[in-house]
Amino acid sequence: MILLDLDRNALYTAVQMAGDLSPMLRANQLQADRAFVLVVDIQEKLLPAIRNHESIVYASCKLLEVVSVFKLPVIVTEQYLQGLGTTVSKITSCLEKCKTQTLEKATFSVCDEPVVRAAINKIDRPQAIVIGIEAHVCVQQSVLDLCAQDYDVFVCADAIGSRGQTDYEVSLSRMRQEGAYVTTVESVLFEMCNRCDTDDFKNMLKVIKAMPPSS
Repeated sequence: MILLDLDRNALYTAVQMAGDLSPMLRANQLQADRAFVLVVDIQEKLLPAIRNHESIVYASCKLLEVVSVFKLPVIVTEQYLQGLGTTVSKITSCLEKCKTQTLEKATFSVCDEPVVRAAINKIDRPQAIVIGIEAHVCVQQSVLDLCAQDYDVFVCADAIGSRGQTDYEVSLSRMRQEGAYVTTVESVLFEMCNRCDTDDFKNMLKVIKAMPPSS
């Protein structure tokens, strides 16, 4: 993982030194062929207690509908199934076209659960797009651990949430302090798409037009 990031940074530096800005590379540029999606614990019995939960599901579905176009692998986690239930049906419906693994965990951080950590390692992509709940618990701990392991982590602020607004806002600040990129679903999608003259863009645009921003 570290070697991948160093190679990318070295390439960026070499391009700058050579004066060749086509294509222009950024060390932190989100790329569809280097990313995976992590969906954290959007479960039936937990979701109703989350502030703005309908908007969170809406933004998550928008992301997942386009993720299938870009063919990103998706890992879905479920915490304490007996108590919190399974992933909500709107999310599972959006996942039908995606290459998805759904894994149960007992730990708050996905990185502390061996089966989830193994799945992430097997995917072997250095960029993680993270959505889910709760922002200040499982999402935050997962993001901090991924950052510590040299992943580029993109947290979609409109697709994560907590029961309390303060917890949500402070968690965004904490994750940003530790090196995560706090962004939005549409920003992530356009960054991955990169250009407007492809079939992927046309397919992405259909979803974006059908699902305009909720706020």
